[in-house]
Amino acid sequence: MTQRSTDGSAGDADYGTIGTGYSAYRQPEPRIGALIEQALAGARTVLNVGAGAGSYESAAFDVTAVEPSASMRAQRPAHLPVAIDAVAENLPFPDDAFDGAMTTFSVHQWSDLKAGLRELRRVARGPVVVLTCDPDLVRDFWLYEYAPLVLDTEARRYPAIGDITAALGGRSEVTPVPIPVDCTDGFNEAYYGRPERLLDPAARQSCSAWSFVDAATGEQYTEHLRRDLESGAWDARFGELRTQPFLNGSLVLVRADVQ
Repeated sequence: MTQRSTDGSAGDADYGTIGTGYSAYRQPEPRIGALIEQALAGARTVLNVGAGAGSYESAAFDVTAVEPSASMRAQRPAHLPVAIDAVAENLPFPDDAFDGAMTTFSVHQWSDLKAGLRELRRVARGPVVVLTCDPDLVRDFWLYEYAPLVLDTEARRYPAIGDITAALGGRSEVTPVPIPVDCTDGFNEAYYGRPERLLDPAARQSCSAWSFVDAATGEQYTEHLRRDLESGAWDARFGELRTQPFLNGSLVLVRADVQ
């Protein structure tokens, strides 16, 4: 059974607590959005599950949004459709109701991954597109040397890519997604060349994995990073990333067709 917080958040993160400033830091990155739109090309009606504040909902489609968190639904801009209060594991739509379905940075928060993906497959007669991170690559990011428990949490929460493709069935394609150095969507790897951004508590709060470490540990991690930035130690090791236009990190796009 899916557990929900008082805010309505489903899964292991309470967005009533951590999601209040989410939309200010997690703006959709147009270059990532273009890849999602391309993966859904040909669809007219699209279901967005775990839609949050509306990131990556393209005007090219007639989008129906599902989001269990009241605080996230409240942050959706006025030009987007009102999100339906529901969870991935129990979608209130008939079979084959949409041309396609999508979910971005959401599957790792579902209480039952297979059930949620089966529901997306059930209601979509066309492609299902999942933007997520490959847990096998999460710890390769430099932040692991500063905040190991944060990335351990991410690696533990993100489902294996093979589990996603197996649950969706049909024919799947997994594409690495390059992360631009000026990425406007503030997940951890988006700051690969702008480490100072992670000194901002609100930026960290907008990455849910930080909420799984206690405040003292989080502050210890942040102070380590701050000291290395002030001393130049971070730049001595990783400074070339500041001018690297893209990072090929853990971000991937999964596209599954019916067959």
